Amino acid sequence: MDFDRCNLSNDELISFYRRLLLPRLIEEKMLLYLRQGKISKWFSGIGQEAISVGATLAMLPDEWLFPLHRNLGVFTTRNMPLHRLFLQWQGSRNGYSLGRERSFHFGSKEHHICGMISHLGPQLALADGAALAAKLSGSGKASLAFTGDGGTSEGDFHEALNVAAVWDLPVIFVIENNGYALSSPVSEQYRCASLVDRAQGYGMEGIRIDGNNLMAVYDTIRGVREYCIREQKPYLVECMTFRMRGHEEASGVKYVPPHLFEEWAPKDPVSNFENWLLSIDVISPEFIEKDRALMTSFIDQELLQATETGFADFRVQDELRSVYAVPAAPAEDPAAAAEKELRLVDAISEAIDLAMQKHDRLVLMGQDIAGYGGAFKITSGLLDKYGAARVRNTPLCESAILGTALGLSLEGYQSMVEMQFADFVSAGFTQIVNNLAKSHYRWGHAPNVVIRLPTGAGVGAGPFHSQSNEGWFTHVPGLKVVYPSTPADAKGLLLAAFEDPNPVLFFEHKALYRSVSGKVAAGYTVLPIGKARQVQEGDMISIITYGAGVHWALEYAMANMHLGIDIVDLRTLLPLDYDSIRQSVERTGKVLVLHEDTLTYGIGAEIAAWIAEHCFETLDAPVMRCGSLDTPVPFNRLLEQQFLPQQRMAEMIEKLLAY
Repeated sequence: MDFDRCNLSNDELISFYRRLLLPRLIEEKMLLYLRQGKISKWFSGIGQEAISVGATLAMLPDEWLFPLHRNLGVFTTRNMPLHRLFLQWQGSRNGYSLGRERSFHFGSKEHHICGMISHLGPQLALADGAALAAKLSGSGKASLAFTGDGGTSEGDFHEALNVAAVWDLPVIFVIENNGYALSSPVSEQYRCASLVDRAQGYGMEGIRIDGNNLMAVYDTIRGVREYCIREQKPYLVECMTFRMRGHEEASGVKYVPPHLFEEWAPKDPVSNFENWLLSIDVISPEFIEKDRALMTSFIDQELLQATETGFADFRVQDELRSVYAVPAAPAEDPAAAAEKELRLVDAISEAIDLAMQKHDRLVLMGQDIAGYGGAFKITSGLLDKYGAARVRNTPLCESAILGTALGLSLEGYQSMVEMQFADFVSAGFTQIVNNLAKSHYRWGHAPNVVIRLPTGAGVGAGPFHSQSNEGWFTHVPGLKVVYPSTPADAKGLLLAAFEDPNPVLFFEHKALYRSVSGKVAAGYTVLPIGKARQVQEGDMISIITYGAGVHWALEYAMANMHLGIDIVDLRTLLPLDYDSIRQSVERTGKVLVLHEDTLTYGIGAEIAAWIAEHCFETLDAPVMRCGSLDTPVPFNRLLEQQFLPQQRMAEMIEKLLAY
């Protein structure tokens, strides 16, 4: 193995050697701990250390890195305290993730390391976001994300590279090609001659290097970083290496042909670098013996410190409080007292405009939202007003754009992502439910991301453009789900969503966009997320609903004014306003939960169950639910009317009143 000292002094080469040796020695200790039952899981990077260490050394300390299972060298090279890492691996309350995550599934803002995402491919888009933040701020920085050969088979790999290329982002994608995913060899992953060949297809540069050569990795990444920043373009680096142990220790290596170990053992990155330093008289055998002893002693001392720290108690309230970041109280706008008449669509547009004025680090992203103004023209005129850097058309890459939004938030940027239709959010499901939702709980980062979702039926748009899919997300702790029914609520709650540090899914009923008007406060008026609206009070029956259901209930109530109908507009579906629900039940004793979503496993089931559990004594009849048919949304307008619950609502109200 040939090494280039890259004009480094002897002291610098020795420092590189120690950086390379430390993760190896730590791993040897952790494998012992695993056998002793002191840790429960370990993903070994033995044989691959040069990639983690070399890449990290080449990046600035305040440039974001996105590591994988086998990147211990990233954490040690960024000087994370070993005793704290040990506590993390033991699942201690004093670890980086407070016992909530395992091994390397955690991050540290202080060290500019993002918490690893088990789905692998989706984290590449986060690096896009960090690079976009660098581009927007002009900071002269880049970001770097690791993936494996297996990860390159995921659609998120394609999306992330495509977005990076289209948007000219200074991001480095490093493929650790170690020959295997879990047990699947590369022959079952791809058919191209080498993975770096894919770079050309995305319109970016790429290079394939020896991933076991520390100096080659360092020098390559250092040069690539300079290129990315100078040219404002992405780069793909394929590092050839080999995994000397199993995917994780429990999996073993029986599926790997023995001859591969024989071929790769002489290419060990630590011993080869050590021998080279010996050959050029930078170190001596005595130095090696002494240095290893000192490092081993250091590791033992850190382990002892971790043991002495002990384990703190876990408390239920601490866990519940950690799911969400606490929003700051918004400032009042003196202009809020004035009112004007707006359609729901215009109230949303105005809220976005006001948010863009107030938050100069707010970025809008979505398909066709710039010059075209979006599918529903909600963002019309914002491109001219705020420029293409902040109002960004995106490729058809829902997952990558949602990941980019999370990556942007690492550098303090806010973002709004518009799904062209709520139905299309399924293409970004992992980013929302596994990444955005869990980020604050996992490692304390609250991603300020608003996702707007035009939703609902009634416009003859068929199965792929009419779903009410809010129920997909109300089961996910860490998300907030908002669904207004009036222009005033749409404006006030959307502004609240921009103020909230947590990810907010904002559902907008398409059929209400231009059919519903109302008085709206003129200024920057924020309504509280998590608080229902009492539409009208009654003493005979409660209708608990949201979205289009509010207007169905009001229409029925106006036609039956002799009935004391109590209507609650939930407005926020996660978190729910249980107090308002309870108060309505206590007023009437009879409850109908009405929603446009299909009936089975809908939000109505959760509300009905909660009422039965907590308000049973006040009920005079069973809680009833009225939802859409358990079919996809049909295209034919007559079939669609039959599908929706509106025409069945009157029958159910009469049945409930007669009980």
